[in-house]
Amino acid sequence: ATANEVLVPSLVEKSGGGVVYGLKPRDCILEDNGVPQKIRVQEEMDTAPVALVVAVELGGVSVLEFGKLAKLGPLLDLFLSDGKGEASLVGFDSKPHLIRDFTHKSEEVNEALKHLQPGAGGAAILDTVSYAVDLLETQPKEYRRVLLLISEQRDHGSKHTKPAQLIEKIGGSDVLVLSVSFSPAKAELAHDIKDNGDNRAMNLFSTLAMIVPAFKKNVTKEVAAMSGGEYHPFTGDKGFEARVVESAQHARNRYLITFSPSDPTPGLHTIRVRTVEDYGARIVARANYWREAPAAGPDAR
Repeated sequence: ATANEVLVPSLVEKSGGGVVYGLKPRDCILEDNGVPQKIRVQEEMDTAPVALVVAVELGGVSVLEFGKLAKLGPLLDLFLSDGKGEASLVGFDSKPHLIRDFTHKSEEVNEALKHLQPGAGGAAILDTVSYAVDLLETQPKEYRRVLLLISEQRDHGSKHTKPAQLIEKIGGSDVLVLSVSFSPAKAELAHDIKDNGDNRAMNLFSTLAMIVPAFKKNVTKEVAAMSGGEYHPFTGDKGFEARVVESAQHARNRYLITFSPSDPTPGLHTIRVRTVEDYGARIVARANYWREAPAAGPDAR
């Protein structure tokens, strides 16, 4: 973060489902590299309009998922339900390209999803996430910026973005990444739904050298965790629809926590969010942010 404020969207969900409402700053603890911070909590849930980029893989095995993607359009209204939000559609294979620019009309994106064309080989996920973040950052500051990434789990063919570059970019942005991935791993899905995020955020040794290999193994999962979003593998039509619906609902039901970091050290910082009272809740918040080095003054040598 180059500014003094770091935004930490945080989902606090009861163990049996449902959101924990009414939390105030005194009810939450946020640690930056293990050090508690003074925080501000927006008491209302996230009511800002949403700027949404839907990025769908078009290459390789993704062709088998086109039937599911053709049914995605109506689900986008869950993100844009207030009528003020807007969505765009990006397709990618060995490189990303804009299929439909930002529009307030979800039916225009829906129509584009019904006419997807198979791409070439490759799944340039790193390049695509970087491209989508750039698109979202052109939108008004008051908009909540969300990337819905629908792809396989591993990058194949990105030429312009290295894992370390994307880690820095996501860590310095306020984009929430929701990843819905092609995967038959039902056991992994069950694990991730139960995961409250602590295993990601408590490790104070989550250095760049440790996160880069994780990005190479499953970039969709790691980029979601970094941003405070969620990762859902799926199987079948119903599984796909359920994961998108859940992602949309959770995107809207996040507290917006902000803090001014007390530690000015440049580089990757690890965040952990927890509640003072033990609600037995699942807490999903961004795991990391990137602190830029201060700009050199005119007298710097």
